[in-house]
Amino acid sequence: MPLQVSHEGPAGIVHGDGYMRYYLRGNTLFIRGNFRSVSTGAGGGIGTVSTLLNHAVEPGEDLHEPLRELSVITTGEGLPGDFFGLLTTVRMQHLCILQYDFVTVFISAGIHKGSPGTINIIVCSSQGMSDAALAGAIITATEAKSEALIKRGHTACGTPSDAAIVASEGPVVHQCAGALTEVGTRIHAAVLFGVPEALQRYEGVVTREAPSYFIYSRYGGDHWAEWLPKACPYYPCHFEGQRCEFCYCPFYPCGDESLGQWVRSASRNGPVWNCAGCTLLHQPVIADYLIQNPEASLRELKMRQREKQNEA
Repeated sequence: MPLQVSHEGPAGIVHGDGYMRYYLRGNTLFIRGNFRSVSTGAGGGIGTVSTLLNHAVEPGEDLHEPLRELSVITTGEGLPGDFFGLLTTVRMQHLCILQYDFVTVFISAGIHKGSPGTINIIVCSSQGMSDAALAGAIITATEAKSEALIKRGHTACGTPSDAAIVASEGPVVHQCAGALTEVGTRIHAAVLFGVPEALQRYEGVVTREAPSYFIYSRYGGDHWAEWLPKACPYYPCHFEGQRCEFCYCPFYPCGDESLGQWVRSASRNGPVWNCAGCTLLHQPVIADYLIQNPEASLRELKMRQREKQNEA
């Protein structure tokens, strides 16, 4: 597979003055940012890291040194050595990504008949969490996973190789992350919904060519909605030939007033960012550039746009 970000889902979310980005390179999910994180995976613990990853190995591959395997992957990508990582035999094609406000959850899940499988869960919050909240979120995610498996008729609440990472960025906002807290409610809902969806893709009940992306929508009543660019009823919402990989913009809310404006919301307390008229990431040349350079800044993309305009 070429070195590129997945073509079938949004490539990141924005928070505050920075941003968290995620992208695929072959069979590895990379999540980049400035995280305070806790991990139950190889070389895990609690600490500050710049990279989270979920790497798919071949079934039956014997990994005596999982941490070394992950180190080789990050080094090959040219990334620093501060990372937390997980391993799985589930192909990244079956990955499910769920966004619920400031929480994004990544789930790969596979359960084999007659042998253990692996369910990996990575939770990222763009609102800071205390160390206690990070640890509590592991419990909340595990409870939701167990609930999802029981509802599905499984007799076990997980597999022997399951692992989880919880990470957050920014100043601490959340001191606790139990299932009834603001952050815990979102984590629980995403995992409860996401585990069965991930298993359905692994089992072939639902077929997708690339990772699936879900967003928690309040439009028309609270519900999870899967974003399917090839079946979008609104295409083309800007212009014929537009690109839609970054429909859910990785820079939102960028605050760049050349691309949008803050407006007052009747349903929320305070302003919201309105960029309905922005076409930057829908332009084919910009979409291609961001796919090849998934950590490019907004300023870099605007410069690229001006270069192309000058060439024309």
